[in-house]
Parts: sequence; C-alpha cells; structure tokens
Amino acid sequence: MSSTHAPLPRWSVAAPAAALAAAVFNAALSGSPLGLSLLAVALVGAVLASVHHAEVIAHRVGEPFGTFLFAVAVTVIEVGLIVSIMLSGGPGAEVLARDTVMAAIMIILNGVIGLCLLVGGLRHGEQTYAQPGVSAALATLAALSVLVLVLPNFVTSSPGPVYAPAQLGFVGIISLVLYATFVMVQTIRHRDYFLHENLAQTASAAASTVPGGRVATISGLLLLVSLVAVVWLAKTLAPAVEAIVDGAGAPKAVVGVVIAGLVLLPEGIAALRAARADRVQTSLNLALGSALATIGLTIPVVAGLALVFDWQLVLGVNPTNTVLLLLTLLVATLSLSTGRTTVMQGALHIVLFAVFLFMLVVP
Repeated sequence: MSSTHAPLPRWSVAAPAAALAAAVFNAALSGSPLGLSLLAVALVGAVLASVHHAEVIAHRVGEPFGTFLFAVAVTVIEVGLIVSIMLSGGPGAEVLARDTVMAAIMIILNGVIGLCLLVGGLRHGEQTYAQPGVSAALATLAALSVLVLVLPNFVTSSPGPVYAPAQLGFVGIISLVLYATFVMVQTIRHRDYFLHENLAQTASAAASTVPGGRVATISGLLLLVSLVAVVWLAKTLAPAVEAIVDGAGAPKAVVGVVIAGLVLLPEGIAALRAARADRVQTSLNLALGSALATIGLTIPVVAGLALVFDWQLVLGVNPTNTVLLLLTLLVATLSLSTGRTTVMQGALHIVLFAVFLFMLVVP
C-alpha cells in the first residue's frame, strides 16, 4: 500500500494550537465582546481542524474503524466535561447527564441525520447503505434510550424520575455491556454490516493516497488537541450563551442544547461532508455510533460516580420529551429500514428536530 498522502495543511496544524491557547487564556478573553468573538473564531477553527484530522485517520485505518474512533474520541471528552461539572456540584448538576444525552440523541437522530439525508438526496437523488448495520445500531439505541431516559419515570422503588441505587448500578452495567457488544459487532465479528459497496469502491480508488504512519500519528494528536479545545471553549462560552438565553426569556434547557450542539459540531460537519460525497454509509456510521457512544459511555460513568458520591441523579425525561423521543426512534426505524434514502426521510427528521426545538422554547 502506497503512502503518498500530501503533507498536512498548515492551517490544520495552527488552528488546534491557537484554539488551545485561546482556551488556556480564556479568562483574559471572555471579559469583552471582542474577546468572546475571538473565542468563537477559535472554536470554529478547532472544529474544522478536528474534521480534517478525523478524515485523515479514517483514511489510514479504514472504515468503520475511522468513524468509530472519531465518535469515541468526541464522547470521551464530552463525558469528561459532564463529570467535571458534576464534581463541581453546581446548580442543575443532577439533571446534566439526562439533558445532555437527550439533546445529543435529538441533535444526532433528527438534526444531523436529517440534514445529511436532505443534502444527500438533493445532490444525488437516492442514496444507498448497508441495512444490517443500521438496523443493529437503531435497535441498540432504542433499547438504551428507553432504559435510561423513559423507564425511570415508571419504577416504584424510588420517588420521582430516578432509579434506586441498585437499579442505577444495573442500568449502568447493561448500558456498557450493550455498547461493548455493538462495538465488537461493528469492528470485529460483522464489520461488513457497516460497509457499503460505494464506500468500498471509494476506499479502493483512494488506496494510492493512504497517509503514512507519521502523518496519521500527528493527525491523531492534533485531533485530540482540537477536541479538547472544542469542549473547553464550549464550556467557556456557556455563560455568554446562558446570558443570551436568559435575555431572550428562553428556558434553561436551551443552553444544554446549544452546548451539546457545539460539542457535536465536528461529527456533524464530517457526516454532512460524507453525505455530499455520496457516502451516506459513513454519515450513518458517524451519527449512530456517536449517539450510542453518548449513552453507552456517559451513563455508566455518571452512574458509578452517583453511587460512589451518593448523588441524586435524575434520568427520566418529562412527558413531552418522552413522546418526542419515542416518536423519533419509531420514525428513524421506519425511515432507515429499506437501505435507500431520499429527501423525504431527510425532511421528516428535520421537521422533528424543529418540533423538539420549538417545544423547548414554547413548552
């Protein structure tokens, strides 16, 4: 296999370093509108750099390993952000994991997938993908979502939308087991379920430009720097976002959606670019893998911490979000059940995402 991949662009090396520097010196920058603007520019640069380096690594290791590594890298850092906020014990810490997971699922299943299918359908008419892998991902995601976000509203061992300690520990363990099983199926036992002939042909045609080990290693390090900067800057900009939301009279839950959207932005852009290039299989691998990692990694960690530190962890979502979550899972299962997508499926998911956002503002 040849390794004639072009050197990394200078901007892709400079952007992560600049973003990390901006995050380190955020206290000096966040005190003025100009400083906040610079932080926002640094955030955009880090997002674009992370997408570039993720694509380099995906090209090196092949599919579906590339999309899997990208999704896990983003989720691990997102979990670190959630845990750090929960450890600080600030207001709303008991619902942070629930709100983040719920927002991430709705953003990914409706926002990201909807936009990918809509753009891909407008550009290519009809797109195809491998059905077995998508079905396995959706089945696992449906089980995890209901067990984590819906079932706590109906248990009787503990009052309120919370699990009793034994229940919380059990749900944390089975979440990790289900996610680990899915990863094994995706990357080892049934890897072909997550590949499509278009994806295989693209990889074969581009085999002559596979990046070398040195370039891939550098991209891996820069990807981690970029993702750390994205999450750090998102956390830094959160107070400004909260002030804007409060000034507009919108509910606090909007802040969680904005922060989740910023953290998921690198994966969203990568998925959209893949859909535009007629690689909807990559888009679905990224989106569904990210949603699964968000639940499968976040819940076991926060459940363990809640048990150790005796935290009250609220997981059950309200009735409105319960309906929207179940509707989203049903529609996703039906719209992704044929192995073919058009603008119809994309428009449907976009509308559901709009409904979710509208109901946040006008509950």
